[in-house]
Formats: sequence, C-alpha cells, structure tokens
Amino acid sequence: MATRRVGVIMNGVTGRMGLNQHLVRSILAIREQGGVPLPDGDRLVPDPILVGRNEAKLRDIAAAHGLTRVSTDLDACLANPADEIYFDATLTSLRVGHVGRAIVAGKHVYCEKPVAASTMEALELARSATRRGVKHGVVQDKLFLPGIRKLKRLVDDGFFGRLLSVRGEFGYWVFEGDGEGGPAQRPSWNYRKEDGGGIVLDMFPHWRYLLDHTVGPVTAVQCTGATHIPERRDEQGRRYAATADDAAYATFALDGPTGEILAQFNSSWAVRVYRDDLLQIQVDGTLGSAVATLRGCKIQGRAQTPRAVWNPDVPNAADFYASWQDVPDEEGGPFDNAFKVQWERFLLHVATDAPFPHDFCDGAKGVQLAELALQSWHERRWIDVPDLTPYPPLRAAERGNDERRPPSPQRGEGVRG
Repeated sequence: MATRRVGVIMNGVTGRMGLNQHLVRSILAIREQGGVPLPDGDRLVPDPILVGRNEAKLRDIAAAHGLTRVSTDLDACLANPADEIYFDATLTSLRVGHVGRAIVAGKHVYCEKPVAASTMEALELARSATRRGVKHGVVQDKLFLPGIRKLKRLVDDGFFGRLLSVRGEFGYWVFEGDGEGGPAQRPSWNYRKEDGGGIVLDMFPHWRYLLDHTVGPVTAVQCTGATHIPERRDEQGRRYAATADDAAYATFALDGPTGEILAQFNSSWAVRVYRDDLLQIQVDGTLGSAVATLRGCKIQGRAQTPRAVWNPDVPNAADFYASWQDVPDEEGGPFDNAFKVQWERFLLHVATDAPFPHDFCDGAKGVQLAELALQSWHERRWIDVPDLTPYPPLRAAERGNDERRPPSPQRGEGVRG
C-alpha cells in the first residue's frame, strides 16, 4: 500500500465553517485516518495550504494543527501545479472571482454554497469548468447528515405510502451583538444585502438539494421574507442597519412519485427553539410519518397512529409522543461527519472519476431557487421553477474555448393558484 499526495488550496479557513467543518473535521480528520482508500489499495492523503488575508491568523491555525503551509498570495498558490484542488469558503460576494481564477488556473474546484450570488454566474462557472476539463463540486452537507440519510432510506423503501406533505422548521435566535446574551453567533455580513447576506440566499440552496434528492424535485415556490431585527452590531461593536432578510416563510411544490407534494419551510434567525433540534423536518404519507432532525429520525406507522378526537373542554389524555419509534443506524456503525463524507467523495472523484452528482450544475439549482423565492416575495405570487439546463453537451472542439458562454437561464413566468 502506498500513499498518494493531493495538494489542496484552502481559502477561507479563518471563518467558523472553513476552520471547524472543512479543515479540522474533514481534511485533518482524513489525514489522521491515513487518507482516503483508493480502489487499487493506495490511500489518497490531502496536503492543505491555508490561504487568506490575515497571515497571523493563518499561522496560528497552522501551528495549532501541525501544519506549515500558509499564504496570503492566492495567485501564487493557483500557479503551483503541485496543488491540484482549490477550495473556497470565503464570502459569497467574493466566491465567483476566486473560483473563476482557480478554474482558469486548471484547478479542480470544491466550494461552499451558494456557488454564486446569481444563477447566471453559477451557470457561467459550470460552463467554464467544463470547458477547462476540471472537476467541480458544491458542498451539500445536509444530504450526508444521519437524520436526513435515515429519512431518505424511508422514502426509498416506500415506508410513507403515498407522500402527502413536508414541513420544515429551521432556525434559532442570533443575538444582536449588543452585549446582552454575548456576541452574535453569525458574522455581520450575513445581515447586509449589499455584502451577499440574507437567509434566503444562505438557506434556500440547502432546501433545494435536500428536497430534490430526498423527496422530489422542486417545481414552484411561494415565499415571503422579512427583516425582523432592523439593527445589529458588527464585530467591532458598531451599530449597522440590517438590510438583508433574516427570516423567510415559504411553500414549495414538489414533483413526487405519485403526484404533487407540498412542502412548507420556515427559516429564521429570529426564532427561539422549542423542538428537538435546529432543523426538524416532518414528512407525512398515507402509511406513516417521520420526523427527522440533524442526527435522528423517528417514525409512526399507520397502525401506531393514535385516534385523536377534538375536545378542547377537557385536558387531552393522549401521549402523542409514545408511539413514535427511532429509526436505527445503517449497518456498519455510526455515521461519520457529513462534511468529511462529502470531502472523501470529492477527493475520490478527482482521483478516480468516481461519480459525484453535487457539481456546479446542481449548485446552480440552489441559487435559482433563492432568486425565484426573492422574486416571489417581491411580486407576492407563486413562481414556477423551470428545468435548469445550463448548457448543451460540449463537442470536443469546444473544450478550451473560453469565448463561449451558456445561454441565459429562463425564469418561470407561470402563476400558480
């Protein structure tokens, strides 16, 4: 058995997600386990170089985790042929520029969602990556969470019978940063529209891939957003106007296997949690229901469903929680970290051409849903979500031709209801 090195340029590791989920719990965890097993018996070991604007922070992170390679010169890193992969977890407003430069440099690219701030930009990145012949992927971590994997298994096994509806509750209280309750748990740019902030652009790409891959493709959206907290304090304690949406209340139409399914999702950074987790999804069907959280999933079959009777004049004696049962883990032990699992699959995709469906084209669908949801809010109506075909298949002569661009994505004009 031999080890094969793969160099990974990691841009954005000074941020919470870039550091904790991608560097520490994914790349470093993969290194500690000896790499990713390859079909020939070798192991692929990522070798990260940490890139950012603050050299002192980068060196502190590197020293804390036994790393030596850091840089504040992204272009120099992209020019190094020894590092094959570029990863981006920087601000949404900067991502298109960074990823575009990496593609031009011939790097395989993996990045956080949203892949871009607009559908057109996302499609242009997908087309550019295809022209250059580089592999590309977008983080879709929630598909690899234990609770969602269990939910997907139930759907695939036909547990629900005819699927009827989906209800999702996401959110928590993000403190305003005024000292009461401690500092804000999220960076201030999240609440400034001009900096790419907003819960719709942040969370609807998640809801798109989660619904598409778990229940059924999203075909229409109706959304109302809000900025519930109009003023916050930034990292320096300065007051600023919150110009981006911090809550969104949406209904999605899904193309289910036996007909249309309605999914209702509430997303809020201004809500207090009274449920089992920060994300909770209930799926109801004719034969049973399930409630999935980040790590768990409970079911109630038709035979275990209590016969509820409406009578508000006396206390309800029924224990509605009693007949719900936990869905067991899959064979082979507990689930691994969701981000790490997807990182391993992308590394295998780069090294062996193993299938990886979570590419820029799939990521563009999430951006599309966010854009159409914002349009729905602005126009106060249902908006159809058309099929997103980013480009026709490339002919061999087109590869390497950077002058060709994808067609403009068509927004749905149909009004539902």
